[in-house]
Amino acid sequence: MSLEKNAVEQPVNKLLAALPSSDYERLVPHLKLVSLPIRQVIYEPGEPITQVYFPQHGMVSVVTGMKDGSTVEVGIISNEGIVGIPVILGGKTTTTKAFVQVAGTAMRMDADVLRTEFDRGGAIQKLLLRYVQALYSELAQAAACNRLHTLEERLARWLLTVSDRLESEDFPLTQEFISQMLGVRRSGVTVAASTLSRAGMIRYQRGHISIVKREDLEASSCECHQVIRSEFARLLGNQPRRDRR
Repeated sequence: MSLEKNAVEQPVNKLLAALPSSDYERLVPHLKLVSLPIRQVIYEPGEPITQVYFPQHGMVSVVTGMKDGSTVEVGIISNEGIVGIPVILGGKTTTTKAFVQVAGTAMRMDADVLRTEFDRGGAIQKLLLRYVQALYSELAQAAACNRLHTLEERLARWLLTVSDRLESEDFPLTQEFISQMLGVRRSGVTVAASTLSRAGMIRYQRGHISIVKREDLEASSCECHQVIRSEFARLLGNQPRRDRR
């Protein structure tokens, strides 16, 4: 069995995997397995979103940029979600940029197909609307977190979220990249990461970060990580696809 055929029949993406058979099988002819090389741009601000991606492995960052070139991450998407959600909300463009942060694979679909399926109503629409609510909750919590919590707490929360989305406690990330995503100076990330490292919670070496003591890292994080994680679980869960033969 080819990689692409196997990926379609046994989707890794949790949104696709949660769909009833009849809904999922309508999507199958329109899904194509593609690679997601690191730094690949999925969409740019103001440009029409013509394709959507259901990540299987890897991770995509959604960022907001400023005129001076600085960026802040406003979303992380891996196999729990979809890249290109604005297409079902009535807008073909958005003010954010999406690009691959950790290389992987995804199932790609034309945006028009997804929009048509969403407009049919039913299970696909309900599932995607719950996903939108989860994203809204994450954005709201992150906005409060960035204003009220220390950089060390925010870094711990961000690392835990990345770990949750990648389903791994070891991932390739540089401190420079983390500083861009958190919207802070690299020196601040260096100090915060050193504090976590000296406490034995994480290990950082040559662009790779490993979470060594997850419980301690969770204790060092603010409450925002657990709030976001619980909301995603409440709205989306990990239910298997129904009626699968």
